[in-house]
Amino acid sequence: MPISSARLAAFQILCQLDEKRNYAVDLLHRPAISRLKEVDRRLVTDLVMGVLRWRGDLDFTIEKLSGKPIQYFDREVLEALRMGVYQIRLLSSIPRSAAVNESVELVKAARKKSAAGLVNAVLRRCEKASFNASDPPDAANEEYLESARRSIPAWLHKRWEKNFGSEAARALITASQAIPLTHLRVTGPCSDRQKMRDELLADHIQTHLGNFGKRALWVESGRVIKTRAWREGRVVIQDEASQLVPELLAPQRGNRALDLCAAPGIKTWQIADEMGQGSIVACDRSLRRMRALRKTLSRRWPEGVQLHRVLLDAAQPLPLTPTFDRILVDVPCSGTGTLARNPEIKWRLQPEDIPRLAAIQRSILQQGLAALALSGRLVYSTCSLEPEENEDVVSSVVGKSQGFRALSATELGQEFPHLSPLFRDSGYFYTWPGGGRMDGFFAAVIVRWK
Repeated sequence: MPISSARLAAFQILCQLDEKRNYAVDLLHRPAISRLKEVDRRLVTDLVMGVLRWRGDLDFTIEKLSGKPIQYFDREVLEALRMGVYQIRLLSSIPRSAAVNESVELVKAARKKSAAGLVNAVLRRCEKASFNASDPPDAANEEYLESARRSIPAWLHKRWEKNFGSEAARALITASQAIPLTHLRVTGPCSDRQKMRDELLADHIQTHLGNFGKRALWVESGRVIKTRAWREGRVVIQDEASQLVPELLAPQRGNRALDLCAAPGIKTWQIADEMGQGSIVACDRSLRRMRALRKTLSRRWPEGVQLHRVLLDAAQPLPLTPTFDRILVDVPCSGTGTLARNPEIKWRLQPEDIPRLAAIQRSILQQGLAALALSGRLVYSTCSLEPEENEDVVSSVVGKSQGFRALSATELGQEFPHLSPLFRDSGYFYTWPGGGRMDGFFAAVIVRWK
């Protein structure tokens, strides 16, 4: 039987991801996927992200039903099995026969015909779970909780329990399995969110106001990238927590700003919107990512802001002699606050990556502080939940740097009263995955006072 274009595309993407050289978001936006029918595009996204999100539980089920360890299977056979088990176990909208038959055909098409019988046998023994992947997280469903726990690496689960306690770790695991909402930022020098909501509604996009961000909208239904507002760059997709980080920078008209780890450029763009006039130096160490930054910033850049793109390694001494009024240090990190949106991260991340990243982060923060002007402001941020990448980095670097201090919760609460619930007693800014349906972000606001 023929293989549907959606399942074949999803299978190819998952096999490419297994090589650890590609990212799901990038592959899902390839022209070949964009050319598919709307219903097929949705299925491709559902299959790819669903398999990544629930991979631990899928592998557990495959081992149980086959009697063989995961290492036994060739890559193509394993991805076909994962797709089949995901459809049967967690997607009520997919007929069992389609999931079984097309998974078998995928194995044959991948020249693994000898495994077709095993794939068929495993999938025919697979039973549906008591929950669907599209359902909201159900902490009262014990099967859901067990499946969710299996879908987080054991070492990360133990780390969260140690750092945050059992109850918080369970909440984080549950939040990491949820399908995230799409958040938008209204761009431009002045933002009229209600006017944009009305315009999007005319294009059949239903939204509501974000919880904290003054430019944030949450999408309830509809495909934003089909709208005129999206094509013209008047709205961009950006998690609300991500939008709050540049707000903390409080850029002013005429500032000279530095974005040290700028690609893909969404926050750089936001800083420019807030400034309206001035200059920004946007840096990154990757030429590929700098190309992505250039593409992002070509959409709707404010005319009054000069942009300078610089390829450099921010962990090394900066070849930038002038000092800057505003510096964003949004460092590369483990990304554990974004697992719901980027589930592949949890399968790539290893325990030794966190101290390695923390060392790089300390170096980048030190270079950023060296470029900060007197009375200037620097925001250090991550999308990580790990203390070693967050408060430990800030305290170790700022504590050894004379003339710098992190603003207190009281100071920040007075300046940003609408963000007061997000400032801890330590003065650090935190968003937490879960009830707020935002990604997890950390930020510290640092000023140079002498």
